[in-house]
Amino acid sequence: MGDSIRGLDFVLITDRKVCGNKLTDIIEQAIDGGVGTVQLREKDLSTCDLYRLAKEVREITSRKGANLIINDRVDIATAVDADGVHLGWQSLEIDTVRRMIGHDKIIGFSAHSLEEAERAENSGADYISISPIFDTANKDYSIKPLGVGEIGKIKGHIDIPVIALGGINENNVNKVLKNGADGIAVMSAILLSDSPGQTVTRICGEMRKIGSESEIKL
Repeated sequence: MGDSIRGLDFVLITDRKVCGNKLTDIIEQAIDGGVGTVQLREKDLSTCDLYRLAKEVREITSRKGANLIINDRVDIATAVDADGVHLGWQSLEIDTVRRMIGHDKIIGFSAHSLEEAERAENSGADYISISPIFDTANKDYSIKPLGVGEIGKIKGHIDIPVIALGGINENNVNKVLKNGADGIAVMSAILLSDSPGQTVTRICGEMRKIGSESEIKL
């Protein structure tokens, strides 16, 4: 890795089933509004369709100076020269992925507890996302919201960046950052917005109020 990871203060996680064919338009608007990283999370696409989408999103992120991180699919990430891969408990082991993609790429890990966060750091993850912080419409979650207090607890035990995820919007982002999160990851608040770019801009405005729109240092 380099000396820092730029753009992890604000991550957009995709789900085209929420917004349909508008996904790439939303991604462009979101980056223009202040999103620094796009995490492509499209679990049900075939390899060919995912590659086509990833290639299109890579073109957008490259042109606009944002990161692209691909969920799980090391092959797709390598094929489109993405900036990294995001893993979970059902993914390949972090050290295995590191050998595949090298040390110049980002590896993130989805954690839902302090134990998982510590294990990810010890295995070589560059950052973790912790979720869900608040109630969310995401059907992937079968656990209760962790609450903002869990962010500080985890931050006190690990040294890599902690990105908060789950039900975050312009009305609660200040609580998330004040409790120690290095950045936020957002899905529904942006994907369901009538004006994605404006929504991102408003969230960024709330982030700036407490001085949390800075580059994450490793």
